[in-house]
Amino acid sequence: MSAYPHAAVTTTPAASVPAPACCVEGADPACAAHGSAPLLPVLGRDVTVPLVTGGEVTYAALDYAASAPALQRVWDDVAAYAPYYGSVHRGAGYLSQLSTDLFEQSRATVAEFLDCRPADQVVFTRSTTDSLNLLARVIPAGCEVFVFETEHHASLLPWRDARVTYLNAPRTPAEAVATLERALAGRDPQGPALVCVTGASNVTGELWPVKELAAAAHAHGARIVLDAAQLAPHHPVSVRELNVDWVAFSGHKLYAPFGSGVLAGRADWFQDAEPYLAGGGASRKVARREDGGVEVEWHTTAARHEAGSPNVIGVYAIASACRALKEAGFEGLVAREQELVARVRAGLAEVPEVKVLSLFGDEAPRVGVISFVVQGWNSSHFAAALSAEYGIGVRDGLFCAHPLVRTLLGSEPQEPGECGAPEAAPGERSLNAIRVSFGAGTPDEHVERFVRAVKELVSDGARWQYRTEDGRCVPAV
Repeated sequence: MSAYPHAAVTTTPAASVPAPACCVEGADPACAAHGSAPLLPVLGRDVTVPLVTGGEVTYAALDYAASAPALQRVWDDVAAYAPYYGSVHRGAGYLSQLSTDLFEQSRATVAEFLDCRPADQVVFTRSTTDSLNLLARVIPAGCEVFVFETEHHASLLPWRDARVTYLNAPRTPAEAVATLERALAGRDPQGPALVCVTGASNVTGELWPVKELAAAAHAHGARIVLDAAQLAPHHPVSVRELNVDWVAFSGHKLYAPFGSGVLAGRADWFQDAEPYLAGGGASRKVARREDGGVEVEWHTTAARHEAGSPNVIGVYAIASACRALKEAGFEGLVAREQELVARVRAGLAEVPEVKVLSLFGDEAPRVGVISFVVQGWNSSHFAAALSAEYGIGVRDGLFCAHPLVRTLLGSEPQEPGECGAPEAAPGERSLNAIRVSFGAGTPDEHVERFVRAVKELVSDGARWQYRTEDGRCVPAV
């Protein structure tokens, strides 16, 4: 740790963040139901966008599951630090020492946020995808990997050098545990094994029985990694309580920009494996051998898999987001988000043409992620109309979870369909869905506008003509 003081880097304390407009007395009577539940200020909350029908409207960002807007608090922290940016672990000067200190403090902040065990390591990566590819790189030879077909491609695809068993989509949490137990019972108990499971589906938002799946994995001598990309922004994640071996998540879904991610957990497989990337930072000592070659001694700490100059600003942004969420209090954040989930689901239930996609049923607990299809509409057409005519940003496609969406839509596995690039024209059937997602920075008006827009589009149709361009549905000009 650096001995330098941090007085020069001043940030915005959480207590000084103004109350959200919807919770100011007299601003919005409907907000009284929220009590003290916080609405966290995010970047872009005042951005206006043009409508094809004329005029402008404040943009309703309802695509949090892809990338959540950065918290204003995070942006302010990064802006305060930016003038003091310096090379991490590589300089004797004040700025390098300060940056190194903040970088390592950020590691400790993330460990605290995840309630890691004392011996766990926090490795900084580029994203959840990068984190799981790193884990796939360090698993022991002969490792068996068990993964449900319901996973995001970040969890489904990295295990190219392992023996992979893909498990069918369960229809209840209990079935998920039973399916895993049956699969693990047939493996060689002496060999290494790894289970990869999501904490919350990026398609349905449904929470998975992670603690029970971890218990099943450990009972059969397997380890488990939790893909918390969709869970961590919405719900507290405790490595100890869930008893998972590793957890991965992305900064860009946790209200932090700049493309950083985290892989935290047990250190032994990381220490036993060759570095994910070879280069400066990962190496402790490098020397020429008498035979002309190079002898390398790699670090045994997290630096072993963090070669190259690290993204210190991105890492600091993740730590800032972790602090902001903890200070705001997950209890209030979860409570308010559940109100929004209930409101959206109730509104969609009033439209017979809308089918909400679900694995575990209507009563399953979920985060603020809801996918659906609309009878008589191509999903790309519907999403384009929401954007062009109402200023609402949602996602359409297969959400980088092709097997799951196809299972939920009842289509054949070999049927075509590209992630975010439907081939069907407006009005034709598509094998894609529409996803609305929200979180700690979503105002009431955004979800109310969304529900109203869905009802109007279904009852009255689009007010504009649309065409297919480069695989996407866009307003005809």
